[in-house]
Amino acid sequence: MPCLNEEETIGTCVEKAVRALTRLNLPWEVIVVDNGSTDRSAEIAAARGARVVREPVKGYGSAYLRGLDEARGRHIVMADSDDSYDWSEVGRFVTPLQQGFDMVMGSRFKGSIEPGAMPWLHRYLGNPVLSWMLRLFFGGRVSDAHCGMRSLTKEAYRRLRLKTVGMEFASEMIVKACKAKMRIAEIPITLHRDGRSGRPHLRTFSDGYRHLRFMLMYSPTYLFFVPGAVFMALGFIPLLGLTGGLVWIGGHGYGTHFSLAGTVLAILGFQIILLGLYAKTYSYEAQFEDDARFITRFYRRFSLERGLLLGSVVFLVGFGIDAYVFHTAVKVRFSITVVELNRAALAAALMIIGIQTFFSSFFLSMLDMKRRGQL
Repeated sequence: MPCLNEEETIGTCVEKAVRALTRLNLPWEVIVVDNGSTDRSAEIAAARGARVVREPVKGYGSAYLRGLDEARGRHIVMADSDDSYDWSEVGRFVTPLQQGFDMVMGSRFKGSIEPGAMPWLHRYLGNPVLSWMLRLFFGGRVSDAHCGMRSLTKEAYRRLRLKTVGMEFASEMIVKACKAKMRIAEIPITLHRDGRSGRPHLRTFSDGYRHLRFMLMYSPTYLFFVPGAVFMALGFIPLLGLTGGLVWIGGHGYGTHFSLAGTVLAILGFQIILLGLYAKTYSYEAQFEDDARFITRFYRRFSLERGLLLGSVVFLVGFGIDAYVFHTAVKVRFSITVVELNRAALAAALMIIGIQTFFSSFFLSMLDMKRRGQL
């Protein structure tokens, strides 16, 4: 149990946990992590039978990391100490672990939420949207990705290599579990109104942003590759389409403005894709992800020489188009048409992308050498 000034509820939570654990007829301990309380929380928890450990670094994740490190059992159940989760249900979170699951998630949405227990914005927007994004990005089949009551085995905790110290710790745990293909069970629970009289520790927008930021950082595909591919497509469609003349819509001819916008979008999209390649390589090297299939396939086909050749070819194609446009302009004393301007825009996009490919190949080659331990 993480604890920060919970003297109104910590005693109740510990008592419920002790009674429930006693009924399981298994070795057990209750760990309360005091995260800098200035009230009697630690004293009350110890008096009720908990082992109190102190974590000076403030943060939701800091408290849980300390508690998970301190835990001596094979199965670990975790939940808040504000009495919003029913610690009497500990047994329900242990049984699936005994059956072979790596993690058990509570689901408030498959269970029930008491009136006033969860703010409207969290219930109908924040939690459902973030849970949907987690399922989309990482393939997890959990309905309530940020439920605070969950359990996992000690071995699963070691495999996850958790690091974050803030509220995004809850996201990190389930994201890494999904990426590691762990067996995750989900059980319906009831969320009660918490028993504290003071302000809640959760901050709606800043904590929600931290969850969102974490999921995006751990998903280069959706952060970089998808937007980059969309921008490149939106860029090259008008660039290629306008090389033959104006596009007429509603009796109006569109050309130069669309081609200039296409140039910007194509270059921007390609740059974002390059950033995705850098991020994907780094995330694997930094052990953010264990699935190396994409990285292995990419670097199996990529080499510095191929990158330099591709960049040179793309640049020369663009240079050739631009040279043709320049030659045409000279013949007509630079009285060029909209079509030629559109071709010049396409040429500029290709030359810039070619140069980006050429020099980015050196950086990608360095990343590959680092990946293979040659740097």
